[in-house]
Amino acid sequence: MLYHHIMIARDIAQGLMRSAAEYPVVTILGPRQSGKTTLTRMTFPEMPYFSLEDPDVRMAAEADPRGFLAQMEGGGILDEIQRLPVLLSYIQGMVDTTAKRGRFILTGSHQPQLHEAISQSLAGRTAMLALWPFSLREVRRYDSVRDPFDLICRGFFPRLHEECLEPRRFFNGYLQTYVERDVRALIQVRDLSLFQKFLTLLAGRVGQVVNLASLGNDVGASATTIRNWLSVLKASYVVFELPPFFENVQKRVIKSPKIYFTDVGLAAFLLGIHTAEQASRDPLRGSLYENFVIADIVKSALNRGIRPEVYFFRDSHGNEIDLLVREKGNVTPVEIKSAATFSTDFVKRLEWFQTLDVKRVLPGAVLYGGEQPFNVRGARILNPLGVDDIWQTLTAP
Repeated sequence: MLYHHIMIARDIAQGLMRSAAEYPVVTILGPRQSGKTTLTRMTFPEMPYFSLEDPDVRMAAEADPRGFLAQMEGGGILDEIQRLPVLLSYIQGMVDTTAKRGRFILTGSHQPQLHEAISQSLAGRTAMLALWPFSLREVRRYDSVRDPFDLICRGFFPRLHEECLEPRRFFNGYLQTYVERDVRALIQVRDLSLFQKFLTLLAGRVGQVVNLASLGNDVGASATTIRNWLSVLKASYVVFELPPFFENVQKRVIKSPKIYFTDVGLAAFLLGIHTAEQASRDPLRGSLYENFVIADIVKSALNRGIRPEVYFFRDSHGNEIDLLVREKGNVTPVEIKSAATFSTDFVKRLEWFQTLDVKRVLPGAVLYGGEQPFNVRGARILNPLGVDDIWQTLTAP
């Protein structure tokens, strides 16, 4: 399939085509503006396309689901399926009558009811893929990337790079649409300004174990409200959680996950950080850099169709490893440092982790801001900007 387009092919496109060759339905979930529409239309240009965001299309589909789907007897792309999950059971009926593969391509952006509806109607009939904004590897096809802090401010949403948009204006619009439409669709937010305050305070806690009670006190909302809001942000792919690692390690204390933004550019925008220089001097510099790297590792896995098993580890003495990647039974500890100069302390953490009672631990890696890649006592010291495929690099034994 050829891409006659200035827009770049996404890394997930191959996985999408493979899935369509194996399953009658492929569902692509991900945040708004992550490029799902472009991806599906570029990959399957001959398929009829309908967006359920379009009120006329939605009304027609709602009024007569069978008649609406009859236009797609041979298959089609249905964008933003979460606007009308009732269609899923009709799609189930259609795909069960023939053995045709790759018949429907569905996309959706917020998922709580959607996930439920898909698992009820399409269990075993659909492949599920997740598309996040550009990975570092994809951004490189546009620009030579030199400064991580420049990327931290710009973020990775495709339109920012394809159309050279001004990030502040883009994120401003993104927040308004997102907050006003999606959040209101999912929960009754009586006070939008309170929700926006919550978002900003959350950005200030990037890479931290979030304490709902203290966050609630700072926002002026109950811990229950905060928990609901957080689940909506996760459901809409605005933030993701990094869970703590448990494996027969004694004295495990930390039960709560850490929170990161799916797009670090949104976190920087919420914090009022608009230039690379500002980002590199900000007290949250290390946390934003960590967010940038961890999100890229997750994207790199998702683009290969892998749901990554990633964790952080902290013991009761406060000793911590930024990231653990578990793949094929091996555990790779990763330290993430925004510093451009290497320090042997970075490796000490990895060596300390080797002494714990964890099975099949690999020597691990330090991802840092320096130019030079090298090895220290078995650990790989790498600059994420200099690695072609971060997931593959970290998980290769």
